[in-house]
Amino acid sequence: MTAPVRFPRFFVTSPAPCPYLPGKSERKVFTELKGPHADSLNDALSRIGFRRSQTVAYRPSCLECNACVSVRVVVDEFAPSSTQKRNMKRNSDLVATICRPWSTEEQFELLQRYLGVRHPGGGMTTMDEVDFADMVEHTPVTSYVIEYREPSEDGKTPGRLVGVCLTDRQGDGLSMIYSFYDPDHAKRSGLGNFIILDHIARAREMGLAYVYLGYWVDGSTRMQYKVRYRPLEKLSPEGWERFAPGEQEALIAEASRTPKQVSDAPAGGLKDGMPGEQGQYRPVE
Repeated sequence: MTAPVRFPRFFVTSPAPCPYLPGKSERKVFTELKGPHADSLNDALSRIGFRRSQTVAYRPSCLECNACVSVRVVVDEFAPSSTQKRNMKRNSDLVATICRPWSTEEQFELLQRYLGVRHPGGGMTTMDEVDFADMVEHTPVTSYVIEYREPSEDGKTPGRLVGVCLTDRQGDGLSMIYSFYDPDHAKRSGLGNFIILDHIARAREMGLAYVYLGYWVDGSTRMQYKVRYRPLEKLSPEGWERFAPGEQEALIAEASRTPKQVSDAPAGGLKDGMPGEQGQYRPVE
C-alpha cells in the first residue's frame, strides 16, 4: 500500500510584470517538492495545472487574468498533420539519447545560441553555467535529459548536438519542462516541433496517456504553436476537456497567419520569475 502524501504548504508570490502579455501582471502559487513522495506529489499537482521548476511546483494565480491554460496531447489519438509528417521524416536520422539530469558545457553553449536568437533580452539570457546546472540537476522527481544529435561521420563518436529537452516522467505521461535547439540550422527547420513529436512517440511506446506541454497562453503569439497538436486537452474549472474541433482548427488557422516562433519555456519562465525569487511571498491562507 502506498503511504499517504502529506498535504503540502502553499505560498503565493507578489505580483510582477507578465512576460507574455504586455500590461498584465502575474502571480504564482507554489509549493516545495521534496522527500520520498515528491514524485507522487508532482503527479497529483500536474493534474491540476502545476508545473515544475527545479524543486518547486507552481501554477499561475493571477488576480485579474486566466489566460494561462494547462494543455496536454492525447497520445493514443494523436494524428500528425502533413506538415508534422514531413518534419518527422526530415529529422528521422537524429540520434536521441536519454541521459541522466546532468548539465554539460555543450548543452549550455547550445542554450546560449538558442536564447540569443529566439529570446534576445529575455530573463534567461543572463543565466550562467551555474544557473543552468541548477535548472537541470536540481530535481527531486524522476527526470532525464534527452539529447538530439546528428549522425557522426564515423558512426562511433557523438555527433553534433542540435537539441535538448529536460523531461519529467510522470505516472500518466511525459512533462516537457524545457527544451532548446539549434536556432540557425539551415537544413533542419522545425527542430522544436520535432522534439515534441518525438516525445509523443516516446509516450506511446511507454504506454503513457499524455504529453504535457505546459501553458498555452491565449493572446501570446509565442505560445500558439501548442495548438497544432491534435487532439489537445485543456484544463478548465470543470477539469480536463478537449478543445472543440472547430475551436482548435480556428486557433491553428490563426497561428498559421502569425510569424513562426517556438517558445519552449514554461509560462513565467525560469529566470523570468521563479517562485520565491521575486522578493516577497506569503503562505496561502
